Amino acid sequence: MTIQSGVPRLSAQIPQVRIAVIVLNYRTPELALEAAKSAADDLDPARDVVVIVDNASPDESATIIERGIRELARDHVRLVRSPVNGGFAAGNNVGIRAIAAEAYVLLNSDTIVRPGTMEKLFAVLGSDPSVGLVSPLLCGVDDQPQISCFRFMSIPSEFIRGASTSIVTKLLRRYEVPLGVLAEKTDVPWTSFACVMIARRVLERVGFLDEGYFMYFEDADYCRSAQMAGFRVVHEPAGRVVHLRGKSSPVKEATRLKRPRPSYFYEARNRYFDRGYGRLGATLANLAWSFGLLVVLPRQIIGKKEKTLMEDEFFDNWRGKRPSQEKQS
Repeated sequence: MTIQSGVPRLSAQIPQVRIAVIVLNYRTPELALEAAKSAADDLDPARDVVVIVDNASPDESATIIERGIRELARDHVRLVRSPVNGGFAAGNNVGIRAIAAEAYVLLNSDTIVRPGTMEKLFAVLGSDPSVGLVSPLLCGVDDQPQISCFRFMSIPSEFIRGASTSIVTKLLRRYEVPLGVLAEKTDVPWTSFACVMIARRVLERVGFLDEGYFMYFEDADYCRSAQMAGFRVVHEPAGRVVHLRGKSSPVKEATRLKRPRPSYFYEARNRYFDRGYGRLGATLANLAWSFGLLVVLPRQIIGKKEKTLMEDEFFDNWRGKRPSQEKQS
């Protein structure tokens, strides 16, 4: 595995604020405003800020957000307009560059921050300089916990994913990606960037998020790079954030319906494996996944197992993308 190289670093300047929350918007202005309000209410307005980045939405998002910020009457909430939609990583980098902070929180627009979360996360970040990233417990509106921490995707885990069979999963359990719901503060390989706090020291050493990813897999890649630079990734379930899954991206809904995923998902997947496992990384991952299919397909053919493949997934995995589609993040 290789650490990020050639990625611009955050300059070592004196922070202007303590915590900067970055809320990325693409055509979800009402959600972004709700997320920003929940974060603003959980921050110290004298020391912290919320930056909503509009990722060049082609609708009236920026205007709606600008009006919403005025109505919120929170001096520590501001809007930054990105001139282009470069994706999740690029959009968050725009927000990070907009303000010098001790810590940055990347917060999806489809989230609601529960009271006390920001202080809990910041306390963990300040407890030890080796802690570089910290995430809260994600939950639904019914407060049911969501799995948000994982082992790294690997060649064996792709075989597990392809096979989609309990006996294979049990035999290769140490490679299974989801870690389950964690009830106590725990060091993890990587965590979802639906909400994550990143220390400035990480960005100074590791660099910004890799803009070669449009959307998906950039969180695992960044956690991997941070750990290779000597930082820990910590999950702190004492902090809670409601995550309205799928409201800010079409991928989860496409997955649920077994419909084709967008091009950027497959491009990101191949980038992740090539960066982590060398030039043949994606090829090896695809081979492992394809061999896994040989385990489950006979059972699906005779009706003993429900369909697991997305529409066109076999070809999309191998070519690494779908025909050109509109990107959104």
